[in-house]
Amino acid sequence: MSDTTQMLKGILDGCLLAIIKEGEIYGYELAAKLESYGFRSLSEGTIYPLLLRMQKEGLISATLRKSTAGPKRKYYTLTEKGEQELELFIGRWEQVSSSVDNVLNKRGI
Repeated sequence: MSDTTQMLKGILDGCLLAIIKEGEIYGYELAAKLESYGFRSLSEGTIYPLLLRMQKEGLISATLRKSTAGPKRKYYTLTEKGEQELELFIGRWEQVSSSVDNVLNKRGI
């Protein structure tokens, strides 16, 4: 596991919830969106276990649907619990991000 992957632990959950909040989406689309936001080193093998865990925790729901381009796809949507978790993540992220910025830019309180 790379150092970057270790840094991303916990952050990816919030990013996935934020993308799923935009609208129903399937796994490959999620991976492509993450890549478009700059997460280039993530594989689908990293994303699917996170989605499964979030589904078990009730943060997202999944529905299998036919695809015009191959096998059925699992589409994910955010649950009410997922929306609450996303709001908590945003608050925690703003606090952590601000603190790291202060350290890196030598701005004490």
